[in-house]
Amino acid sequence: MSQILPNGVMLNAYPDSMGCKLSDAIELLKKPEFKDAFSLFYILPTFFHSDLDRGFSIIDYDLNEELVNPEDLATLKRLGIQIKLDLVLNHLSVRSPQFQDLLNKGSDSLYRDFFIDWDEFWKGHGTVGEEGEVTPHQEHLDRLFMRKPSLPTLKVRFPDGSLKTYWNTFYQKVDFAEITALDFAQIEGLDPDEAQSLADHVKIVIKEKGYLEAVDLTHVAHLKDDIIQAICHKRDYLGQMDLNARSELVWDFYDDTLRKLAGYGAKVIRLDAFAYLHKEPGQPNFFNRPGTWDYLKRLRDIASSYGLTIFPEIHAEYGSGIYEEIAREGSPVYDFFFPGLVIHTLDQGDSGALCRWAEEIKKKGLQTINMLGCHDGIPVLDLRGKRVGDVDRLGLLSDAQIDATMQRIIDRGGLTKNLYDAEGKKIDYYQVNATFFSALGDDEDKLRLARAIQMFMPGVPQVWYLDIFAGTNDYAAARRGRTAGHKEINRTTLKWIDLEEGLRRPVVLDQLELIRFRNVSPAFRGELTVHDCEPHLLHLSWRHLDATATLKADLKKLSFTVTGGAAGSETVVLAKTPKKDAHDSQQLVNRQ
Repeated sequence: MSQILPNGVMLNAYPDSMGCKLSDAIELLKKPEFKDAFSLFYILPTFFHSDLDRGFSIIDYDLNEELVNPEDLATLKRLGIQIKLDLVLNHLSVRSPQFQDLLNKGSDSLYRDFFIDWDEFWKGHGTVGEEGEVTPHQEHLDRLFMRKPSLPTLKVRFPDGSLKTYWNTFYQKVDFAEITALDFAQIEGLDPDEAQSLADHVKIVIKEKGYLEAVDLTHVAHLKDDIIQAICHKRDYLGQMDLNARSELVWDFYDDTLRKLAGYGAKVIRLDAFAYLHKEPGQPNFFNRPGTWDYLKRLRDIASSYGLTIFPEIHAEYGSGIYEEIAREGSPVYDFFFPGLVIHTLDQGDSGALCRWAEEIKKKGLQTINMLGCHDGIPVLDLRGKRVGDVDRLGLLSDAQIDATMQRIIDRGGLTKNLYDAEGKKIDYYQVNATFFSALGDDEDKLRLARAIQMFMPGVPQVWYLDIFAGTNDYAAARRGRTAGHKEINRTTLKWIDLEEGLRRPVVLDQLELIRFRNVSPAFRGELTVHDCEPHLLHLSWRHLDATATLKADLKKLSFTVTGGAAGSETVVLAKTPKKDAHDSQQLVNRQ
């Protein structure tokens, strides 16, 4: 059974993206410039208690009351704005109550199977080392999809001194507070000089090696357990630990969490890191089949009991056809192809690839959520083709076109994120991080036209708050990004003065006019027509009963007109004609 997305335009932001907390963003939504602009609000997961990756390492799903309070949610409901939230399926923070219980109680913890014991998982499928750790056989490593240049593991030491290795696909870090001789003062049989020498040794080893196992305790072997326990009291973990979906406790947790999200008023739930959840020896452990579909059906059954629409967040090449598989399972899909297509379309002045994609969405009846910018990077590589079995499936763009688009964004200041193989070698870019405005060369005419195109594409338009205000690359934030790294280039927090100044800029007001038109016009509940025209032109129109909406654009001049209303009596919503031919101007810049 297919799930149906709500209609209208969706705002996307952190609770504190616009002002200091969610109540500030709500005050902005009450302003006349934002009237009727949005029907949905995708609030990113600092909405909850979290500690890494700007919210995507969840401690628990209780409200983060520093940023959000129940009255905010009631106000959004009164404004007629529905909420979309995240369920981060694959992992929880090491600071979650479940992992902390495991750290404190070891094998006696109720949650001993809540996370994935790496060695147990790979038993019989790898080589066992001296301390019992398992290295998977090479054929398994060759198939394993990697997100970082090392094995996806974190070693954890329990109170009894034993070591366990847990699956950790994403971020990890182990810190130790400074070790001093006083930390060993209560250990009988260790004199003060030995304690000082040991503390000096431990500090050097941890600084140079970064982990405890390299400490040499052979000369005090009879006191090893007490020493290790004393050192571990100074240890602090950071990380996102993979959940064991084979455990019914995990499914109870998902059920409880979805119930809680529905209680906050959420109507749509994005399943973050969904493709990593199903794991099996010998599989890539990214979008395993058929197990992934079994999990999606089970999650959908739980969600439907709480009146929720769920959809998986999955990055994959167009040529893999995964977006079609998701749609056949009755789920909406993220249109990760759209941002790169728009950049290519506007840079090249050619609507061919964009129109072919719009026609495919129509023909296949795909339910999509599209975006220009977002909290993550710009996924240009998703446009690629792929060999599936014995068939080479073409991409939406050629490899040469994709590489050229990537390079242009990088030349305009974008930063790259990479993928690695099991030996730590870079095998590809994963995404490029930039604001969408900067990815367009900080060109206001391109941003206006990009927004107009988005509002006329099929699907639910999701609008990143910083794009509305024509935000540029924030390199200082990227340098300060710590665990979020390059992504912070596109996550600038706008203070109230920034918002007020922004609402005086024509590029901001023009976008809001286009967004409002898309949000309220009944034409967009009807049928899209992609009109035949010359490659440098774009002509899209919608009609529902007597209501119409039309976009006509010249991609080389970056001029466009949006009209709408009752058939036969349409009026101009927005018309823009830049003073210069954008492509002639760009060629002049290149020659200089």
